[in-house]
Amino acid sequence: MARTRATDYDDKRRAILDRSAELFAEHGYDRASMSKIAEACGVSKANLYHYYRDKEELLFDVIRFHLEELLEVVEAADRPDLSPEDRLRELVAGLLEAYRDADAQHNVQINGMRLLPADRQGELKAVERELVKIFSDAVEGVAPQLKGTRLLKPVTMSLFGMINWHYLWFKSTGEVTRADYAALVSHLIVDGTRNLRAEPAGSPRRASAAE
Repeated sequence: MARTRATDYDDKRRAILDRSAELFAEHGYDRASMSKIAEACGVSKANLYHYYRDKEELLFDVIRFHLEELLEVVEAADRPDLSPEDRLRELVAGLLEAYRDADAQHNVQINGMRLLPADRQGELKAVERELVKIFSDAVEGVAPQLKGTRLLKPVTMSLFGMINWHYLWFKSTGEVTRADYAALVSHLIVDGTRNLRAEPAGSPRRASAAE
């Protein structure tokens, strides 16, 4: 007879994921053994295996849950009915808010995905692509001249660069709030792309004078 799941199974699993993310971020994936994870979670090693059979499954779920939550927040924050500038700012603000209290998970996403097998990386990267598509559409809104050009992706990924690495310096008690930073990042993209021009993607690359 199959073992019946406890009514608080999902809550306990989430607590295990959160603590595992902290250990992976602090000590590194290799040094965070299942024994250490069980001890940090206040459960026996046998009980931990009831939830996860190995560290790979733990790592995958830490990143998967984080990415799915980011996507859910961003989809809720997306307002195509707003002006392009306001839509972009709301998206940036939504993503920054989703990162609140998730530094460990974010760290693991950035540094740990490469440790997973290719097929599992593919599942996670598919969610990342959904996130990128939403922001790419918003960038097109503020810089329509970039649609279909080779610069749309670099501009979009530069936007993510400003957002994704803020956790290294941002302090909730600092002079700049998350809303302030969302406005700043949005202005940088809007103002920085205003006079930006690019040839359509796939067109022959022109040599510069320096070449």
